[in-house]
Amino acid sequence: DAGAFGAHNGEAVERRKLHGRAFYESIGCPKIVLAPMVEQSEFAWRMLTRSFLPSSAQSSLLSYTPMFHSKMFGDNAKYRDSHFQPLKSALPSPVDAYHISQLPETERHLDGNPKFDRPLTVQFCSNDPEDLLNAAKHVAPFCDAVDLNLGCPQGIARRGNYGAFLQEDWDLIARMIRKCHEELDVPITAKMRILETPEKTLAYAKKILDAGASIITVHGRRREQKGHNTGLADWTVLRFLRESLPKDTVIFANGNILQHEDIAKCLEETGADAVMSAEGNLHDPTIFAEPPPIGQEGREYWRGRDGKGGYRMDAVMRRYLDIIHQHALGVTPPARKPLFLPSDPDEPADSPKSDEESEGPPRKKVKQTKADRKQQQIKNPNLTAMQAHLFNLLRPLVAEHHDVRDALAKCRVGQMDSFENVLKMVEKAVKEGLIVYEKEHSSQSNGASPPVKEDATTQDISENPHLSSVAAVARCKRPWWVCQPYVRPVPKEAFEKGSMSLSKKEKKRL
Repeated sequence: DAGAFGAHNGEAVERRKLHGRAFYESIGCPKIVLAPMVEQSEFAWRMLTRSFLPSSAQSSLLSYTPMFHSKMFGDNAKYRDSHFQPLKSALPSPVDAYHISQLPETERHLDGNPKFDRPLTVQFCSNDPEDLLNAAKHVAPFCDAVDLNLGCPQGIARRGNYGAFLQEDWDLIARMIRKCHEELDVPITAKMRILETPEKTLAYAKKILDAGASIITVHGRRREQKGHNTGLADWTVLRFLRESLPKDTVIFANGNILQHEDIAKCLEETGADAVMSAEGNLHDPTIFAEPPPIGQEGREYWRGRDGKGGYRMDAVMRRYLDIIHQHALGVTPPARKPLFLPSDPDEPADSPKSDEESEGPPRKKVKQTKADRKQQQIKNPNLTAMQAHLFNLLRPLVAEHHDVRDALAKCRVGQMDSFENVLKMVEKAVKEGLIVYEKEHSSQSNGASPPVKEDATTQDISENPHLSSVAAVARCKRPWWVCQPYVRPVPKEAFEKGSMSLSKKEKKRL
């Protein structure tokens, strides 16, 4: 196997590249995995997700970067610099692993920083072995593995001939994986979708593994399952793969993870080594975190009278903006008052200012020209992703508070004062929601509270979740100020509501 350089006591040492389960064990056998998401799993979001884990357990989360286009990444320096920022200076091309290993720690920047962004896998889409290898060599010194995207089902992947639209060309897939397996300093992995039958999926997985993939992530949906036709992932196919492939094969399961309790259930039902979350994490970045014990909720976590709970949106948004300030912008986050609790003494309410009136947090401002600011915004993937992230995070809240929705819609890339103002509006809305909840749910008998149930989040609903989303909504629904998953209607429901139309073949399948 190829070797890679690492640093030990200030001296460069060569380490052997590990493969398969040996590699998986070398990064700590993580059981939870943050999925690669186009322009959505960037550094700041990975940091936010990790921040809800105990400090001693933050390395137990394996994170993936957003999907990058291999040819553009390898050929275009501007594309590289605006998507992947492991160094404070521009990413060199070609990359000299030995030279990188000799750089002082102060030269490390965000992506793949050993202090706070590992383990990390960098994902590429590609349809050419040389392009993939070239791109992968640029990132190899800053990550633990490189992943080939074989799962993207979107139209842009069809037009570009990559992602799930390569799954008919097994030979090309094998050549790309084999090229990286033989010539790259870090392991190559792959993320795939299930095919028409379990048997064909098994043959497909074997082809990928035989070519040299150290890990396969299996999304339990077929290529056509997207949008209103997303439906549910089929865990039985993942279990079939687990039982049919060699025991030392490392398999990650992807699909159907709506909340934290689903992780253990998925591991048990599929036999997978780890569970990956994508959309579930976008709507609730705390999804990998254990809820705090009853009575230790603090100000960030809310637990209702029925025992159901979750992290408050104002708390999560605060953490997110503080990470942007500290890491993406390199400034001290603004001083903030403690989050509101209904038990707090009364104090005058502060009305959030409009975008025009907002002065932002009191801190020293750096003088920049308009051109400088624009260039910084374009090159910073952590800033360009903010608005989309907040619309996902705040989805239930903005459905209730259109003023917050409108203010967020007006925010522009890099306008932190505007985002800070949205945070103030969110804090105000959450405060009002908590007060109303307490009034509506106050005990009717001498102030005694109903007993809190430990297992309220896992109570069974008789409705079949494969035929209706009612069961999922009943299980996952929280007050609008609490982070929660977006539950899609199953295809049959979407069709009945008129939000999707199906071919005769698809109607028969339903």
